[in-house]
Order: sequence, then C-alpha cells, then structure tokens
Amino acid sequence: MSASQPKSRVGLTVLALSLGTSLNPLNSSMIAVALVVLRGDFGLDVGTVTWVVTSFYLASAAGQPLMGRLADRFGPRRLFMLGMVIVALSCALAPLATNFLLVCLARALMAIGTATAFPSAVVMVRALSAVAKVSSTRPLSRIQMANTVGAALGPVVGGLLISVAGWQWLFLINVPLALISLLGVKFFAPADPPREQGSLGSLLKASDLPGIAAFTLTLVLLIMGLLDALPGYRGWLLGLAPLAAALFAWRELAVQRPFLDLRLLSRNRPLLLIYLAFLVFNGVYYVGFFGLPQLLEQSAGYPSNVVGLLMLPLAAISVVATPLAARAIDRFGVRSMLITGVLVLLLGVALLWLLTVSYAPPLVLLLTAALGLPFAAVNIAASQGMYASTPAKDSGVAAGILQTCRYIGAIAATVMIGVFYAPGVNQQQWSQLVLAIAGLAVLALVITLFWRPGRAETRSKL
Repeated sequence: MSASQPKSRVGLTVLALSLGTSLNPLNSSMIAVALVVLRGDFGLDVGTVTWVVTSFYLASAAGQPLMGRLADRFGPRRLFMLGMVIVALSCALAPLATNFLLVCLARALMAIGTATAFPSAVVMVRALSAVAKVSSTRPLSRIQMANTVGAALGPVVGGLLISVAGWQWLFLINVPLALISLLGVKFFAPADPPREQGSLGSLLKASDLPGIAAFTLTLVLLIMGLLDALPGYRGWLLGLAPLAAALFAWRELAVQRPFLDLRLLSRNRPLLLIYLAFLVFNGVYYVGFFGLPQLLEQSAGYPSNVVGLLMLPLAAISVVATPLAARAIDRFGVRSMLITGVLVLLLGVALLWLLTVSYAPPLVLLLTAALGLPFAAVNIAASQGMYASTPAKDSGVAAGILQTCRYIGAIAATVMIGVFYAPGVNQQQWSQLVLAIAGLAVLALVITLFWRPGRAETRSKL
C-alpha cells in the first residue's frame, strides 16, 4: 500500500485485523459458561470437560509462535487469510460432532486457524503505521483492544447463545465473522512484501521443522503431564518434557536460521521478563475467569444466561479501560501500567474471597468489574512492551510467544481448577483456590517490579 492511498484503507484494514484477532480470545472465553452444559450433554466429570478448554489452548500455545515465524518469513496477509478459511470450515463442521472427542478436535483446529491472526496483525502494524503516519501504538492498541474486548465479551455472548440456541452456536457464530475479516484483509490490507522464494521443499527445509517439532513436543509433554492426561504416566510425561526442551535448545543453538533465536532471547532481559510476568498473570486471571462461572452455576444455582450477564461488567470495564490504558502508556510508560495492572489484580483476588460469604448479584457484579481492570491494563502494556523490545524481523514470532505465555497460563489455571474443584464446586473449595492464586499474584508483582524498559522501548517512547 503506497503512502498516497487514503488513510481510510488503513482504518478498514485495522478493523478487519481486529475482528480476526478477536476470534481467538472470544472463543477461549465463550466456552467458560458452556462447561456445565457440555458436562450434562456428554455425561462428563469436571476434569474431563476441561479438555474442551485445554485442547484449544494447547493448539494455540504450539501454533502461535509457528504462525508468527511463518508470517515473518512468508507474508502476514496470505497467512491471515488462510487462517480465516480454516476457522470458517472448522466451525461450520463442528456442530455435526457426535461425541466430545470430535468437539475437542474441532476446537483444536479452530485454534490453529485463529492462531494466525495476532502474529500476522503485529507484523502488518509497521507498514500500516507508516502509511497512516502515526505511532505504531495507535493501530497496535486498537488490535489489542479488540483482543481484550473479545475475551471480555465471551461469557456474555456465550451465555446468550447457549440459552437461546445451544452450544453448537459457539462454533457457528465464527463462520460469518471469519469471512468478513478475510474479505476485509483481502481488499484493504497492504500486499505482502517480497519474502521467501523457491520451491515448497526448499522453503520447508529452511523453516527449521525439527526445531518446531521439538518445541511442540515439549509443550505437549509438559501440558499433558500437568493435566494427568494419561493416568499412571504423569511421571514419565513430566520427566520427558525437560529432555524434549533440551533437544529443542540444542537444535536452535546449532542451526543458522533457528525457529526461535535463543541467543538473542537470552540477551533480551526485558522481553524475557515480559513473557514471564504475562504467563503468571494469566494463570491467576483465568482461574477467576473459568472458575467463577462454574461456581456461580453449580454452587449458587444461577443459569448460564444469568452468569453471562453477571460477567458483563468485565466486558464493559475492559472496553472502557483499554483505550485509557493505551493513553496512559504514552504518558507514563509501560512499566507504570504493568505495575498498576498487577496491583489491581492482587486487589481483585482479595475481593474474590468474599464469594465464600455471599453470592449476591451486586457483589458478583463488583468482582467481575474488578477483574476487567487488570485484564485491560496488563494486556495492552505487555503487548506494547513486547513489540518495542523486539527487532522488526522477529515481530511475528515474538507476538506468537507472548500469546503462548497467555495459553500456558490459562492451561495452568484449568489444571488448578480441576484439582481444587475435584472434591466439589463449593465455597470451601473456592476459598482454597483463591488463596493459591493470591500467592501467584504476589509472584507476578515481584517479576513486574524487576522489569525495566530496554533501549528499543525507550526509542519508541513507551
């Protein structure tokens, strides 16, 4: 796209990208109010039903860095459109699933499709900001706001869909959204610059497939071990995960064009701390996000559509707070916003303990509003810190790894929920769960306090 083209095309491109990137967080959160319904429809226990969440996060965690690397090397526009096609097809077929395994497989395929969106959008941000002659903060904050709003609106949208039409519509709603996003990017996004050339075989050979495989294997072994996916083999899975990680590290240090440049990453302390803080933050946040709806449905007895409405303040606060957080970053910096967000998270966790006393709707509304503030602040601050701390050529894979940190944190949250809710979903188990995540919130605060902006971030005035 040349500089002479109207800025309206840039705005339409950002809108299409925002819609596409919102599908991943939207689908990761809509499912929160469907767990009880799925348990009833398929006759599942608490531990088993969480696989509909875990399958999505597992595929996303492994897929995001890979999609980011592919966007960096082969072009973000074509990868984004391919992902939207995958989303539309998988979601059109998912309602035909006759058992829970097929539902989980459909969720995994949908996750792979949506995993293309955020890394591709981040790669395109530099070109879009140059055309619009604005700081990259503006288009990036709009895309991140769509992610935040998508995740926040998920329980509301999911609750309404389930109460009116059934869980199948959690898939079907994605079909028109993916197609609209695809068409918007096709007609308004800038063409991909010249990237890799050559035969498919040579491109695959240069893509470090062994490194990608070792990275994916490490995640699969670790997550399946944490979830005790193969009873009786947890020790083996957790024991093999470090070996796979060592194999991955050896491979990446041995090749000239690694999937993930570990040497560069080891020298980038600000980026490493951003990733770690974001992972722990999401572990805390998603315990509340997924654990609270189950508590309200099974212990308090609220129907799913009412639970969706009770989660509405989270969406409303996130919508309002995200643009305000973006402006605050421009004025006060990323570090101040990160610290503020984690402090508010710690306060929100403390307030969650009040549910051991009462399920009164005004109290629940207050608590969901309290969860919306840190979600908006930390999401936008972590994205800005990651973007500014990363070389332009690695923007896609860096964005993918940031999203992987989100999913690993969310998977850890589902593991904790499964463990603490195993004896029963009640106020006593909730109080123990809240105490556990309070400790993690303190850890997130400590990591954030150690973080300092790097030189790249200073140049970007973040």
